[in-house]
Amino acid sequence: MKKEYDFTNGVRGKFLHKDATFEIPVYLEPKNEIFVRKIAEEKKMTLSEIVNQLITKNKEIISLAGSRD
Repeated sequence: MKKEYDFTNGVRGKFLHKDATFEIPVYLEPKNEIFVRKIAEEKKMTLSEIVNQLITKNKEIISLAGSRD
């Protein structure tokens, strides 16, 4: 690495895309990944779509269980 870099011709924000989305990696335990991957293949969906559906359903279940006060 250099001690100094010359940015006199640099353009701020040249590669910035304000509407860009960033996906975070999620690491599943091997048994869970196999389970979810099998469901995804059967339904002809992506792994991400299945995981998102599972999380959404869990949120609904947790909300319903919490509202029984």
